[in-house]
Amino acid sequence: MLNAHTAWEWLKTHRALVGAGLALLLLDRASKVWALHVLAVNGPVKLGTYVWLSYVENTGAAFGMFQQANALLAGVMVAIIGYLIYSWKDLTQSGPWAQWGGMLILAGALGNLYDRLTLGFVVDMIDLRVWPVFNVADSCITVGAVLLGVCLLPRRAAAKETK
Repeated sequence: MLNAHTAWEWLKTHRALVGAGLALLLLDRASKVWALHVLAVNGPVKLGTYVWLSYVENTGAAFGMFQQANALLAGVMVAIIGYLIYSWKDLTQSGPWAQWGGMLILAGALGNLYDRLTLGFVVDMIDLRVWPVFNVADSCITVGAVLLGVCLLPRRAAAKETK
């Protein structure tokens, strides 16, 4: 059973992980607030040959799927966040990379959930012109899912071999 003392000990032991998650969540929020106040008013900004910053209000999921499904997608985010918290101990037995993967997914899911609940859409702004526009939270979710997948696939394969 988790109590305040064990939670505090866990936070002290994993302060780099928690700090990185909070920093990424703050970076996501700051970039979205900036996009709302600067890009939405002034238009796109070119950052070099291949990167633009463009303001997009996304009511759907990745790649423009499920447009106008904000409530459904908010529910999915809540379920993902709940699952990560509930199964954190099991997920992280796969090592530190799995912990980082879980933290990245959690930070990204919280960032996009905040937008969905407060704005009714997710603010996207990173525009590579050959890929759908995305944000910091989307990047966290993608990198975290890859890390978690790489950590969990060998574990599942080993479990199948022992059966």
